[in-house]
This record gives sequence, structure tokens and C-alpha cells, in this order.
Amino acid sequence: MSVADNEYPKASNATLIGSSLTYIAGLFLLFAFAGPYWLESYPEMFSEFKHMGLWEYCFNRFRFPSYQFDKLFHGCHYIFSEEYYVIREWLLPGWLMIVQAFVTLALMLSLLAQIVLACVVVRWPLRTVLRYEWICVSFAFICVALSSSFLFLAVAIFGGNAYRRDWLLYPSFNVLSWSYAFAVIAFMIFGVAAVLLYFEAQKLYELRREAKNLVAQMQHSQPSNTLHQLHHQLQQQRAAGYI
Repeated sequence: MSVADNEYPKASNATLIGSSLTYIAGLFLLFAFAGPYWLESYPEMFSEFKHMGLWEYCFNRFRFPSYQFDKLFHGCHYIFSEEYYVIREWLLPGWLMIVQAFVTLALMLSLLAQIVLACVVVRWPLRTVLRYEWICVSFAFICVALSSSFLFLAVAIFGGNAYRRDWLLYPSFNVLSWSYAFAVIAFMIFGVAAVLLYFEAQKLYELRREAKNLVAQMQHSQPSNTLHQLHHQLQQQRAAGYI
């Protein structure tokens, strides 16, 4: 086989499926990260709180009871904007900052895994990917598995604290919304992708080890006929990129 003639081994079906699931989960995660609908109020309740995301809160003429001045908070604003400066400590408790950190880490790791998997799928750079494919897939597996774990912790912490009475007023008027659901979907898809990438990494490692054993056998073989046969197999392994 000749690499110049594009006869090099393509990415396996498991790698393709795992990569596709990683990209799909990444889209769900991106929408959950940027979406302002992790929690929203029931429309029929006419609550002053409307909805919120990890980075944005929306109110309708909300008056914070502990603030000594008569100020109404209205509209949607970035959580670190000047508008929410006086109530930021209330809007952003410690557990919510932990959720923000976990989701941010999951997004960064998923983007890194997508870049590595894209290189593996398109075979670029060719010789590097063919020689170190099992390392690339293993690295992508670690990133995807960590993304799934971080997202699980994020949705568990947020779901367990979203109805605290020391946070938003009248928590019974609120409900978890679609941005939160997207985060849940993302962590489940990441989990499936991680399983596929794990088994694929194991398979690639075994192929790599067999290729090295083939080299050792060739070096210790004496009969010329056996030597020629092993040399032919070695050329096939090299063309496949496993050694």
C-alpha cells in the first residue's frame, strides 16, 4: 500500500460515531452555556423574576426587599454588569459559581476533544496521526469523559439548589427550563461518546503492540523464507501507520 495513493487506513466506524456524538453533544453544551433559560417562572404566575441562565438574569420591575433604596430591576442583563452590582452576591451564590466553573471546563475540554478528533478523522497531519492515533483517541476519550463528569456535577448541583428559599424569591413559581435540559442531554451524549472512544483507544493500542511484536519477531527469525514473509507483513504494518 502507498500513502501517496491515498491507500492509508481511514478512521474506524467507532471513531467516526464517537466523534459525531462529541460534536452533537458540544452543540447542546454550547446552547446550554449561552442560553438564558436554566430556570424560568411560570407565565401565569406573573412573577417579577422571568428567567435566568449561567450568565444572565431577566426581571420585570423587580424590587429586592433587602436593598435600602427603592430601585427596580428591569430587563435582561449580564450577571457581572453594573446593573446587578448591588445584588450580585445574592444572584451569584457559591454553588452557582461552582456550576459556572464546571460548565466552562466541560466546554473547554469538549472543544479540545473536537479538535483532536477532527485531526484523527481527516488524517491531518497524516504521518503523525497514523503513528500516534491511539494516543490521540485516548486523549480525546479523557477530555470527553471529563466533560461528561463535569456536566453531571453541574446539573446535579443546579437541580439540587434551584429551589432554595434563600436564593430567588417564590421558588415554587419557577421551573427548570430548556437550557438546563440541553446540559443534561449533553452530559449523557458525552458519556456514550466516551465509552466508544475508550474501546477504540484500546483496540488501537493492541494493534500498535502487535506491530511492535512483529518487529521483534523479524529481528530474531533465522530462516530466509520466514524472514521474507515477516518483512512483507512489516511493510503492510508500516503502510497502515501502526509502526
